[in-house]
Amino acid sequence: MSPSPSPADLATPPTDIAGGGDVRVDEGVGVVPTTEAPPARTLLVWDAPNIDMSLGSLLGTRPTSAFRPRFDAVGRWLLGEAGPEGVAEATVFTNVVPGSTEIVRPWVEALRNVGFAVFAKPKSADDSDVDDDMLAHIELRRSEGGLAHVVVASGDGRAFREPLEDLVAQGVTVTVIGFREYAAFAVSSEIVDFLDLEDIDGVFREPLPRVSLDTLPDAGAWLPPLRSLRSLLER
Repeated sequence: MSPSPSPADLATPPTDIAGGGDVRVDEGVGVVPTTEAPPARTLLVWDAPNIDMSLGSLLGTRPTSAFRPRFDAVGRWLLGEAGPEGVAEATVFTNVVPGSTEIVRPWVEALRNVGFAVFAKPKSADDSDVDDDMLAHIELRRSEGGLAHVVVASGDGRAFREPLEDLVAQGVTVTVIGFREYAAFAVSSEIVDFLDLEDIDGVFREPLPRVSLDTLPDAGAWLPPLRSLRSLLER
């Protein structure tokens, strides 16, 4: 299932019913339908459960407001990727856990006010994720024509690696945005581009506390525990 039309869809002028193009009249020939190529579309699909999980793992705790991505900055970056003549479509896919509606609602409304379309799905079972819904929407846009650039915000190589590589083979530019620590399939790929989310200007209010064995300063650094020691008693 694909989400309802995004603001980008609503801004696209309708085509004629017969053939999806303009109609031109030539003397002696009659009515000749013409087909105009659709504008180049840059599509962002944001895997909210995966990005939230990766960010929490990176921080070792639940993110505070200082470390939550700013979607207005993501939107401006996407518009820059699309260019002045292209169509930029921004979508977020998320699960809604039963009983959390009032907590999630302000976040969803904020996204919609920025210009993002949100596909929300109840989290009714462990396997009721949104991966298939993201892939279905990408395929819908590809089948419509004009899809020039797909941006996937997810580090889930199991779900997205092969479909994204297939898109590249069809001539679509593919960029994965996320965290280099949790998007190994894209970081190491020779055909899919990767951009660390923190490298997008203004996405985070403060630098993320990213210290790993690969980025140790000369003086050394503490690697904080990922969970409370007391959790050993809860197993």
